[in-house]
Amino acid sequence: MRVSKLTLCAIGLISASELAQKATAQDVVIPTESPIVETKSLSPRTTPEIIKSAAPTVEAIRPMPKFPRPSIAQVTLPAPVTPVRAQSIAQTPSRPVPVRPPQPQTPADLVLTATDVQIVGASPELQALVRDRIQTQPGGNVSTPQLQRDIATILETGLFSTATFTTRTNPNGLSVTFQVQPTTVRSLNLVNAQALTPAIANQFFQSQFGAPVSPTAINASIRQINDWYRQNGFNLARVIGVIPNREGVLTVEVAEGTIGNIQIRFTDEQGRLTTDKGEPIRGRTREDFLRNQIQLKPGQIFQEAAAREDLQRILQTGLFTNGRISLEGDARRTTVVYNLTEARSRAFNVSGGINSDLGVFGTLNYSDNNFNGVGQQLGGNISVGTRDVQFDGRFVSPYRATEPDKLGYSFSGFRRRGISRVFDNDASELLNGDRVREGRFGGTVAVNRPIADGWDGTLGLNYTRISLRDGDGTIARRDRNGAPLSFSGTGIDDLTTVNFTAVRDQRNNPADPSSGSILTLTTEQSIPIGSGSILSNRLQANYSQYIPVNFFNLERTQQQPEVLALNIQAGTTIGDLPPYNAYTLGGPNSVRG
Repeated sequence: MRVSKLTLCAIGLISASELAQKATAQDVVIPTESPIVETKSLSPRTTPEIIKSAAPTVEAIRPMPKFPRPSIAQVTLPAPVTPVRAQSIAQTPSRPVPVRPPQPQTPADLVLTATDVQIVGASPELQALVRDRIQTQPGGNVSTPQLQRDIATILETGLFSTATFTTRTNPNGLSVTFQVQPTTVRSLNLVNAQALTPAIANQFFQSQFGAPVSPTAINASIRQINDWYRQNGFNLARVIGVIPNREGVLTVEVAEGTIGNIQIRFTDEQGRLTTDKGEPIRGRTREDFLRNQIQLKPGQIFQEAAAREDLQRILQTGLFTNGRISLEGDARRTTVVYNLTEARSRAFNVSGGINSDLGVFGTLNYSDNNFNGVGQQLGGNISVGTRDVQFDGRFVSPYRATEPDKLGYSFSGFRRRGISRVFDNDASELLNGDRVREGRFGGTVAVNRPIADGWDGTLGLNYTRISLRDGDGTIARRDRNGAPLSFSGTGIDDLTTVNFTAVRDQRNNPADPSSGSILTLTTEQSIPIGSGSILSNRLQANYSQYIPVNFFNLERTQQQPEVLALNIQAGTTIGDLPPYNAYTLGGPNSVRG
């Protein structure tokens, strides 16, 4: 059968159109699923980044791309057409190259709305902490750089070993999930700690080792350490902060009140540091001497008990009536200031008069309890009259606990005469009716130092020549009843003794006590040499108690307290007892024994 050329051309066109439609349908790709976002875990050495798939990570819903289909009207046939079979027509055309639609790129700083923010892998306490730190919040804007900054912020807390995030698009924006891994506490690192040792600190954090980090537990341990500081006298010490890291090490930084400097300031009786002219008040006491009394040193940890001991040691020198401690600076570097009020330590008097022993006389008196500014005592008086010359001088260098290898020492010399306190009644008058004058001339040398806890000991050598005279200075051997006045019977005795004294002084201030007590025990052994050859041992005890009172309902102050003083004495002599060494009790009527 013959087929016309027009029929064959129509068949060829229809077959080509169908093949083109099939090829086009096979090559068009339409996205139907949401894009997939991959994430990487972050470490401090890598910059947070987001790895995206080929498809856009976040994009608005787009209409399905449309492609034009070829039509017969668009096909132009060549003029000469060669007849071919239908079977070969379908196999002859080459396969058209598929064409993909252009893929739009999402900008890195694209900002969307965070519809939901979740934190997983942590306790509610840590979740709340993360929410307070990160910028991404529900209802707020979110972008890739912001999420990267949030991850860095989470890791900077040191509370988490790892932190990642994932996102998921939804019709209203972006859902964000932060995946965190809390740090496990493994050890402590103490910073600036001297008093607080690692062993003590570990006791307060023991329950946290091997467990996830907990800010609440850390705060409880901080309170326990601060309580330990207070209970042990470190009043300025405290924990400044605890810094965790991703390796599980808690760095505990403390400020223990390290002493940076020690200052000494002098005040007046009203506690002022300057005079009316604005000039600082200057003291006589040498600063190097005072610093020797202070055991606290720069670089040590401030302890209130140690500072009070230093202040008490300064007051016990007897050079100050009042003292207080003030602190300047902060807990990292503290300046300890000793504010001291000096007592009146120096006096000079000139006087004169007339009496039966000296006649017309003049007297010079000088005393200084802070000689050379180091607490040494120098004093003396001299009386020059028409009938006699008398004097009394002494020098004392006290023992200082801050110089344990140095003994305290003293020496004195005297020449004095006056009416005897023993021979002061009518029965002891002389034959000429005069009262007995007792004259003493001699000197003493002594050394002292502590002998036990709270006890000071003094060992001395004394020499005294005792003479009994009448009003004209003539030696008197017996009273009017014939009783000898001296042990030798000549009216002159030589008394050489070695004495030992133990003192327990618990007064708050030796110069002006308002509380405390002092106990003195003395034994004095005479050596039988010189006139009289006296051999005896004299024992004495003296106790004084100072009790603060408020009998007159006056405001009590440290400057002017009311004090009740009680005193009791006892003594005896074993061996020879010269008449002039008899014990005297009471007022004008003495008791001899």
